[in-house]
Amino acid sequence: MRPVARGRGLRDPNVRDRLYDLLEHDPLAYSAGSRFIQIIIGVIVLNVTAMILASVPEVDAQFGALFAAITILSVLVFALEYAARLWTVAGHTPRQRSALADRLSYAFSALGIIDLMAFLPAAIVLATGRHATLAALGVLPFFKLIRYSPAMRSLLAAVHAERRALIGCIVILFGVVLTFASLLYAVERDVQPSKLGTIPDAMWWAIVTLGTVGYGDVVPVTPLGKFISVFAIVSGFAMIALPVAIISSAFAEEVKRRDFVVTWGMLARVPLFSHLAAAEIADIMRLLRARTIEQGEILVRRGDAASSMYFITAGEVEIALPSQHVRLGDGTFFGEIALLHKTKRSGTVTATRKTRLLVLDAQDFHALIERMPTLADHVHTTAKARLADTGDLAAAELAKVGAKRADRRASSQPFFRKT
Repeated sequence: MRPVARGRGLRDPNVRDRLYDLLEHDPLAYSAGSRFIQIIIGVIVLNVTAMILASVPEVDAQFGALFAAITILSVLVFALEYAARLWTVAGHTPRQRSALADRLSYAFSALGIIDLMAFLPAAIVLATGRHATLAALGVLPFFKLIRYSPAMRSLLAAVHAERRALIGCIVILFGVVLTFASLLYAVERDVQPSKLGTIPDAMWWAIVTLGTVGYGDVVPVTPLGKFISVFAIVSGFAMIALPVAIISSAFAEEVKRRDFVVTWGMLARVPLFSHLAAAEIADIMRLLRARTIEQGEILVRRGDAASSMYFITAGEVEIALPSQHVRLGDGTFFGEIALLHKTKRSGTVTATRKTRLLVLDAQDFHALIERMPTLADHVHTTAKARLADTGDLAAAELAKVGAKRADRRASSQPFFRKT
């Protein structure tokens, strides 16, 4: 993010860009953007909780003023957030359009409508004084969590992706309901004219039966009607299983797709992979696994066996070496020297803040550098530079490794005694 010059107001594009980054980006826990998200989620939870408790007359009588204050605070926070998003979205859409077009696009988008409905109905109700209606509107801010919940976004994306199949399920369900309702109407209309005297009345029975709810307010009394009900109940299981199977498989695919995009984005932050082709990056992605460590957590200790190489996609770690402490940040990697020399870890690695890593196991590391010479050259060059500048590998350990290799070479040569 670019610095904002002193003396400039809200018209400065840099201010708008910085505010957009704060609102829209998905940062780590130590950043200002993450703290903003935590505040918004906290206000949502507080507002929904207050609305639920306000529906209890005894609790509302005792804490009504507090609930009203929470509602007013929530409306102000959500309104300011909506105004900020509406202002900053200009110039940050994929298409090159006018600022007005960008803002209208956000206002009429699904998330924009959710942001608006989170505060506008409550503000209107507060102005009119209908507090009973206000409690019923308490669920609306809950839907703002869609913006901050990857699982909810994935579920909505899965439903949208399979919308044609789900519409097909609804058409099939309507056809099955109409079929069984017509059959039961033909069989029981004369026996139960008050309950099954029309097809719409019979459709209520069919919907309840196919949904396996079974209220019991309408039941067949003739043997043929009961026989039809058996098939309706069995068909109900299929009607439930069909959309559930479609949504669950689509949800699993959406989660895989999201993980792929996240991993691809994490790889893009590592300069080591920036020059690789898409096919090569996709090949590497299958070898890497993501890991997150919290602030103060020790990743590896000095003397541990070298089993992995690590790439920092976001965050910072401190490596405590025998002679000094080294800090590494976004886009850097470490652990390659111990893998190259096949020795133990020379330093203890601790996260100085919450850090996202990509982990490459030792076996995959050696296979990768054999398969990609350019990548191997970069890793070797970095390793040599670190040995020269930072002492990333303890001198005693290097000497020990060199002595072992010399012993192996000596033992492999034939021994000739002078005569």
